[in-house]
Amino acid sequence: MLMGCSTQKDAFLNRNFHALTARYNILHNGTEALKEGREGLVTGYTDDFWEILPVERMEVVEEQSLGGGAGNPNFERAEEKAAKAVQKHGMNIRGRERNPQMDEAYLLLGISRYYDQRFIPAMEAFNYLLDRYPDSKRYAETRIWREKTNIRLESEELAIENLKDLLYHLELKDQDYADASAAMAQAYINLGHRDSAVQRLKIATGLTRKQEEKGRYQFITGQLYDMAGARDSANIAYDKVIALNRRVPRSYHIHAILRKMRNTPAETEEEAVARREILEKMEKNRENRPYLDVVYHYIADFHAGNDSLLLAEAYLNRSLGANTGDRKLRATCYEQLAEMNFDRHNYKDAGAYYDSTLTQLTNDLRKIRAITRKRENLEDVIRYEDIVQVNDSILYLAGLPEAERVAYFETYIEGLKAEEEKKREAGEEAGDTGFFDPFDETANRVRGNEGGKFYFYNTIALGQGETAFRRIWGNRELADNWRWSRRQVSQKEEVAAHSETQLMVTPEQRYDTGFYLDRIPTEPRVLDSLKKDRDFANYQLGLIYKEKFKEYPLAAGKLERVLESTPEEKLVLPSKYHLYRLYELLGDARVGRMREDITKNHAGSRYAEILNNPEAVLAGESDDPETYFTALHRKFEDQQYETVLQDTEKYIRAHSGEEIIPRMEMLRAACLGRLYGVERFRGALSTIALDYPNEEIGEEARKKLEETAALEKDTPGEETGRWKLIFPLERNKYVEIRELAETIDFFSLKYPYYQNLTISRDVYDQDTVLLVIHGLRNRKDALVYEQLIDTDDQCKVEVPHFLVLSPDYRTIQVHKKLDNFTKDKISGNTETFNN
Repeated sequence: MLMGCSTQKDAFLNRNFHALTARYNILHNGTEALKEGREGLVTGYTDDFWEILPVERMEVVEEQSLGGGAGNPNFERAEEKAAKAVQKHGMNIRGRERNPQMDEAYLLLGISRYYDQRFIPAMEAFNYLLDRYPDSKRYAETRIWREKTNIRLESEELAIENLKDLLYHLELKDQDYADASAAMAQAYINLGHRDSAVQRLKIATGLTRKQEEKGRYQFITGQLYDMAGARDSANIAYDKVIALNRRVPRSYHIHAILRKMRNTPAETEEEAVARREILEKMEKNRENRPYLDVVYHYIADFHAGNDSLLLAEAYLNRSLGANTGDRKLRATCYEQLAEMNFDRHNYKDAGAYYDSTLTQLTNDLRKIRAITRKRENLEDVIRYEDIVQVNDSILYLAGLPEAERVAYFETYIEGLKAEEEKKREAGEEAGDTGFFDPFDETANRVRGNEGGKFYFYNTIALGQGETAFRRIWGNRELADNWRWSRRQVSQKEEVAAHSETQLMVTPEQRYDTGFYLDRIPTEPRVLDSLKKDRDFANYQLGLIYKEKFKEYPLAAGKLERVLESTPEEKLVLPSKYHLYRLYELLGDARVGRMREDITKNHAGSRYAEILNNPEAVLAGESDDPETYFTALHRKFEDQQYETVLQDTEKYIRAHSGEEIIPRMEMLRAACLGRLYGVERFRGALSTIALDYPNEEIGEEARKKLEETAALEKDTPGEETGRWKLIFPLERNKYVEIRELAETIDFFSLKYPYYQNLTISRDVYDQDTVLLVIHGLRNRKDALVYEQLIDTDDQCKVEVPHFLVLSPDYRTIQVHKKLDNFTKDKISGNTETFNN
């Protein structure tokens, strides 16, 4: 025994001693660890049946695929045993390995690294075995593992070439041939060569003796046929999976049945009844409980195809309730529920379902963008529908006589009491104190927690929690140190928080008629404001339904409601014009009457001109509001403020109520500010903020109003920083302006020290333009430059001018205080320079 322990002696006893010890001790333990690791890998892997299944059940984690250390303890143990076998029992004597078990050790080493997703180290082990043990009985298997590693490293072409060489030049066992064909199929799938992949999968299916592999290969074949549109061939493959029954995982069996049903829709009533019976059996089968989410989803699609939308919605909700982790299926169910609610014009619920869809989507960026666009389109609809609903209710109650109002709320309170009584009888309010505890699961269930026990899935609980938070803290922004008292909230947020606080009512108030009556507004000013907001919301809804959603009857109804309610004058004509267009699209007989109304009662309007002579009107002005706005903005950047001001005012009058009008208003406000100063700018912003309180442009106007508060200071700053030399000129003296600019350019060429200065022509007001020299770095440079301009014989400038600091120049433009500076600045500069 002692003589046989040596690894340096090439004798029969030594070779067999180390071979047996390595095989039945170290390699046996390593192989067992590898089996456990593989079983755990397969058990923990969840197939994504929404995509083509991978040939091998293994999920690759990108961060780990090129890493250095082992991650799975079983694979780590297998690798340690393989390395130990090589270290303790390797017999490399004179460049040749004498222990016949070392090829097994290196294969175990490579496979354990492969399953641990360390593919480059695995490739090293396989290449070493192929190089040092060309006569190994595991040679073919090692080459297959190496090409599987190449596929994982995205070298599919190399893997296919090497596997073809292996199949053509070596006689393989059936299982090895099946494994090689399956690996080639995966490479073809990755490259998008579906036909070649199907051919290789069929070969692998015929040769493998493992039933699980047969079922998987057949299912993948069916998926590939489905992608190619060959439904009959796909169904043949799915039938073979179904025939294997319990010899394959139940997930293959269930999905094969459902996919075959999707490929062969029921065309007759008898087929539909038979299909319904099959689905009922699948639903009741205990073996199918882990897969009820996909079964329910197919049943929902089946009912939706038969126009049984209520049943379809019910089964979609069942699918969501039975789902245990398939995020794509949950996203699909939420999206279908959103579409159903959208088709029913229940846009608020549709928006909520779209939000839920986005929470389930992770990597599908294209889908996320599409759903996000739909959700954003619904944002305005939800907001305006809420305004219409709330304001309509308030105006209706405000218009009732006092007795009818009292009767209305008495009936409402009786309904509340009856509902509470039913809950008490059913035992649903046991132990409910009236106060909300977010962690009281029993109370959550009593309050109708449809989303489960988790607090944030309970919409009622969540709403009460948000209200309580705002009552205590106000409407705080999401930021660090949000509880600091100096982090104040705006007046608008305080009003919103106060209004939401009003929803917190005591039980006594809840059943008090006077409590509700006191909250109905009666002031004419408030009621008029509510009516204006409602009419504007209905008008916007009409445009949104017409332009974005193509819901023409719904859009016409909204615009008709606008006209029926005697709206503001600015909404009358646009509503009539859009109704005329809608009647045209719907083939409504009222189209002629509406045309006559516009051309007769609004003869001088742009809409009447469009109806009478559309070609002439559209030739003079682009029909695309965005194009027209872009052209105006370009003129604004060119300082054509008077032109932009006139055009925006004209456009606003002619297109009142259109979606682009708020942006036109903001552009007009900017022109007023540039021409007349900050006070006119603030006045225009205040108007925008009041006219569009719920629009983004209104919020922008409020922010700019807050910013302009910092511009009230108009006193000159300290004499530090950069300076500007200002030449005030009359705007109509174009020749003088051009000659002055050329003189200053020549002056910069003559004195290279001032070559980096820049010149701008800035409009001051309707009559004055300022030629400004920028870039004077300090007071001394500014005074020297001004002195040189005044005294240089070749380029002497006779135009009056003065020096100011950059902050002072901003004050001049913002507050239009040019006179205040010219009185003190134009004289006395020479004396200052000499001193």
